[in-house]
Amino acid sequence: MQAGQANPRGTQVSGNLLFYLALITLNHPMQTPRPALDDASSRDVEALQQEVARIQASGVLGEARLRNLFDYLATRTLAGESPKEIAIAMDVFGKSADFDVSQDALVRVYIHKLRKSLDDYYASAAAEGVTALHIPRGEYRLRLNPRTATEPAQRSTAKHRRLPLLMAAALGAGILVGIAMTLAWPSRSEVEQVRANPIWAGILKDDRPIMIVLGDYYLIGETDDSMEVKRLVREYSVNSKSDLDRYVAEHPEYAPRYMDVGLRYLPISAALALRQVMMVLAPQNRRITVSKMSDLEPGNLKTADIVYIGYLSGMGMFQDLVFSGSRFAVGESYDEVIDKKTHRTYVSQVGSQALEPAPPTGKEQSYHDYGVFEKLQGPGNNTIIVISGTRDEGVSQTAEALTSSQKLSEIGRQSDLTLPVEALLEVRAFNGTNLAGNLLVQSNRDSAAKP
Repeated sequence: MQAGQANPRGTQVSGNLLFYLALITLNHPMQTPRPALDDASSRDVEALQQEVARIQASGVLGEARLRNLFDYLATRTLAGESPKEIAIAMDVFGKSADFDVSQDALVRVYIHKLRKSLDDYYASAAAEGVTALHIPRGEYRLRLNPRTATEPAQRSTAKHRRLPLLMAAALGAGILVGIAMTLAWPSRSEVEQVRANPIWAGILKDDRPIMIVLGDYYLIGETDDSMEVKRLVREYSVNSKSDLDRYVAEHPEYAPRYMDVGLRYLPISAALALRQVMMVLAPQNRRITVSKMSDLEPGNLKTADIVYIGYLSGMGMFQDLVFSGSRFAVGESYDEVIDKKTHRTYVSQVGSQALEPAPPTGKEQSYHDYGVFEKLQGPGNNTIIVISGTRDEGVSQTAEALTSSQKLSEIGRQSDLTLPVEALLEVRAFNGTNLAGNLLVQSNRDSAAKP
């Protein structure tokens, strides 16, 4: 908020401060507060009040519990107090006097979240030139500045250095492969044949917006007792922040350990497949948006024609919608595709290759992965296309097949492509690269089944 600008939440700020002053008086009537801010000057008190108001008006604190914790600390700080952990548990989180802070890290978790929110705010351009407000280590109170201007950047750099180098290497490899692939654009006649195929023609002739949804992984930070993130965790049922909040509510034992760290993982194959799909869709000059699955809203499932690209395990809310009327099902490990009609299970070999690599023989062996393609009618009579697979190799091969006029013709010889249709591909791969795809199963979906 700029100097001289009115505080849009001024009433709420003062109301919260009065509420917490009253609450402190009721819960701790015998405390004798130290002089405000350790006998600091009235100028220091005013500076702190202004910075508290700035944070409250910025909206950076998000959820109500975090806002309440900040308001409480502001009130106690202005009263010259540094509250104990049990006092915060009682006054802010409604815990009883017998709440065991040594066994439940609720307060420490939220103090850590509050520190991070303040650090993020002061690292942003919106906070340039202002005096930073922070929570000192070992204390539960607010203080102004003693940080240097470079500290947030240094902390951020150190955090990024802790990310797995494999991700960085994979991203670099994906960029290099993408650059190499730009040298192999198909001919105009090939693209026109693909676009004329019933798989794509329905979307291209429709007047709905087109949304490409990339199946990303929502990563959770797992912390130790000091609230430092030590590793990244993937829970298949957690695909967004709201999913994480619900998961923690259902599994309270993870509340002190699991934290939203704002990280997503996008498989390399999704980026490469996106290039091939955009080659087909972009020339139509239609409105095309690209979204991550973790950001997808349920309303989008009805209003747009959707192309999903990514792992079977990254489908999130899409999974039930897609497979409710399919002959295929996804196994518990997500490395398995089950044909419900023949009761046959197809298991990807990619995971076993990574966990139990074959001993070096001088001649490396190829392995198999699986790709899944689905075209169905969505809940709003919109078209949904799924380009998926158990791992990268399966996703890449499925994208290649669905943007190849020859492969589309092969699928069309046994299925009516103007109707909902599905296919399973077996992919032969070597060292992370899909070499060839064999069409195992293709058929029209059950028209009686509704998504």
